This record gives sequence, structure tokens and C-alpha cells, in this order.
Amino acid sequence: MNDNIPEHAAEATTVTADPALVGYTQWIYALHALSILIGILSSAWIVTMFVFGLPSIAAVVMNYLRRNEVRGTWLDSHFSWQIRTFWFALLWLVAATLLFGPFVLIFIGIIPLFISYGLTGLWAVYRIARGWLALRDGRPLPGRR
Repeated sequence: MNDNIPEHAAEATTVTADPALVGYTQWIYALHALSILIGILSSAWIVTMFVFGLPSIAAVVMNYLRRNEVRGTWLDSHFSWQIRTFWFALLWLVAATLLFGPFVLIFIGIIPLFISYGLTGLWAVYRIARGWLALRDGRPLPGRR
């Protein structure tokens, strides 16, 4: 890991991030990525494994357990990013199921349901990849800083 925090990350906050918390945030991204990988390699949907997989659930719990420790640092944006990604994926999964699920029995809703699950899964992949790359570069993410 890089112990030197880039200038642009330090400018975003007045409090520097503990290097141990940077590693902790790496683990959270790794757990989310593991859930996504399980979704890709199994018969499950990416989004269902992202939302209901034990690695992602553990990652969100980890976010909430240490969220106060990253407040005011550039890592705060990563924690918010990870938490929002999880909850919005769950929201979109539930919304798609409620919207298209009843029509699956008559096969009209199966294609929109599969498309919405697929798009939400791809969105989760994008968010985790973008966040993890920004963390690697020592950059905060858009939103709360």
C-alpha cells in the first residue's frame, strides 16, 4: 500500500486518513468484488449475489462499524460510495421484482426483469471497480467528502 497520500486527497479534507483504515477499505471493496465474482461464476445473478451474498453483507456491516472513524477524511467518500452502492442495488432489485415479477408468470415480464437485473449488476460492477481504482490512487469519490 502507498503510505504517501497524494496532495489532491489531502486537499479534500483537513484530517488525514489512518493507513490502517485505507487497508480496511480495501478489504471492503474486496468483499464486494468477491460477491460480484460469485454472481458471475454461479447460476445466480450478479445483483442478487451483490445484495444477498454474505461477503457484501459483511462489507456493509464493516462500513457501518467504522464509519465514524473515517468522518472528515477522504475515505469518508469511499464509505458513502460503498454503502450507497449496496442500498441502491437492493432498491433497484426490489423495484424491478415488484414491477416485472408479477408478469413473469405470463412471460411478458421476464425479459424486462432479466434486463433490469443485468443492468443493476453491471452498475454494481462499475461502482465497485471505480471506487477501488480511486482508492488505489488515493482519490476521494464524488459526493460526500
